[in-house]
Amino acid sequence: MHRKPGTISDQNPTPADRTGATADVIVVGAGPTGLLLAGDLAVAGLNVTLLERRAPGLSNLTRALTVHTRSLEQLDARGLADELVAGGHALQRLQLFGGAVLKPSRLPSRFPFTLITPQYEVERLLERRAQKAGVTFRYGARVTGLDQDTHEVRARVREEDGATATYRAAYLVGADGVRSAVREAIGLPFPGRSVVSSIALADVRLDERPDVPLIANATGDTIALIADFGDGWYRVIGWDRRRQIPEDVPVEPDEIRTYLRLAFGSDYGMHDVRWTSRFHSDERQVPRYRVGRAFLAGDAAHVHSPAGGQGMNTGLQDAANLSWKLAAAVRGDAPDGLLDSYHDERHPVGRMVLRSSGTLIRAAQLRSAPARALRAAGARLLNVTPPLADLALSKISGVGIAYPAGRGAHPLAGKRAPDLRLAGGTRLHEALRGGAFVLVTPVGETLPGGGELPGGEVLPGGEVLPGGGELSGADFVGAEPASGAGAVPDAEIVPDAGTVPYAGAVSSEAAGVPGAGPAPDAGAAVGPRLVRATWDSARRTALLVRPDGYIAWATDASDPAVRAESLRGALVHWTGAVLTAARTAARS
Repeated sequence: MHRKPGTISDQNPTPADRTGATADVIVVGAGPTGLLLAGDLAVAGLNVTLLERRAPGLSNLTRALTVHTRSLEQLDARGLADELVAGGHALQRLQLFGGAVLKPSRLPSRFPFTLITPQYEVERLLERRAQKAGVTFRYGARVTGLDQDTHEVRARVREEDGATATYRAAYLVGADGVRSAVREAIGLPFPGRSVVSSIALADVRLDERPDVPLIANATGDTIALIADFGDGWYRVIGWDRRRQIPEDVPVEPDEIRTYLRLAFGSDYGMHDVRWTSRFHSDERQVPRYRVGRAFLAGDAAHVHSPAGGQGMNTGLQDAANLSWKLAAAVRGDAPDGLLDSYHDERHPVGRMVLRSSGTLIRAAQLRSAPARALRAAGARLLNVTPPLADLALSKISGVGIAYPAGRGAHPLAGKRAPDLRLAGGTRLHEALRGGAFVLVTPVGETLPGGGELPGGEVLPGGEVLPGGGELSGADFVGAEPASGAGAVPDAEIVPDAGTVPYAGAVSSEAAGVPGAGPAPDAGAAVGPRLVRATWDSARRTALLVRPDGYIAWATDASDPAVRAESLRGALVHWTGAVLTAARTAARS
């Protein structure tokens, strides 16, 4: 049953000292995962409340410092990547423990690098976007309990002034970190183990600049890393198995200097420590990412060692996967199983990241001479076997992550869609900024996409691109994708093959909000939104790209009727749309 965004059931209210907000979705946690998710939902026109236990204001007390290629692509699909890249260090070469070298410059992307930038810069951009999109922020708000029924979820919250309130919504997402109150409230276990304890972090200045912006080394007993933020400050991470210090003991500057000397033979003239922290690292994952109307994302769902710098990145991908599905559910357009597909797609990725980061940290901790020699041999093999290095890089960077496709699906289904270059300088990531599906077909093809379907059927929903924007002549950006990334056959640059207008497109800029589509008209028909794009008429491949940039459907069939019927089935599967003239008329 369809419900307009901004409304929820009024059944079974929970008594409280104060009435909290009523929303479509409550997001708990204002870290990168929660901020991206809340912003996406608000851009989609939903009423979103974000609860954060911290006081207002961004904090330097953050550990993440790397933004990988796939995360940059997701930020690009929201109009945020270029600003973030401008303030960070772009690394096209990564040196790992044991001498292994990975080269992000080989990645098939507009962002063939790993970006070094502090997590708070990512949070700053995402918070600004969420605020402009209309997210309601509640700082100093601690979730103390949660209950739900078939209509809504209710969060009991202790607010900054000590009063209690109940916040109600259709759905709730816990993105509140490793000590998640939401996870505890819904009763999910967090099985796993501790892998590294007493890891010290510090932001410092150095008199001597390392040769590369990111350097790491492991000696058997000691592991250390230095990352250049590019503004005169460096993040140092250090660990020594012989120095297992309780987490509540402050990190002293001399301790950091010791780690640097042991790992690199120099402390690089370290001085001016502005922040320190000490933590331990676990490997844990919840068995389920969804319990009824409550979901978990980011560190609330999975946590692992910092090796590989995948923690924040995995959380951002969780948010990108979940946000469009929740928006569809609130609009009433989610087919059966769409919300469950969040767990089905992301839980295996979280498990893979636990394994890969665990492998890296254990390799760094190898102590015996034979084991370290074996590690060095593995590094040499990686360095002289580009396909093997590309496979490892595709997983760490995220571009090689693919989701399961159904039996008989096209080989591209479930894989990341490379950024298509479109006529007039437009790209696929720009077309995705309104949160719509994007249908890419050869020029002149009459597949459904806002126009007439065979039998007079019309796809409902969608807005018109201001200015009558046109797309054509697409090509895949970048070189041959890394193993597992997927590619359309013969994906070289192609000439402009003429133009056709969008049929049901979404603006990429609205009300000054980068990546925000126009606010839905309350009186407009609500339905799945589709952006229509075209490419070279000589190509047979047609693609339907999901709002999170993954290929939902593809076909190379030569029979137009087969192609149209196949697309019709994909739209029903992914959007629940029954493409009949009767339903279209009813919705109108």
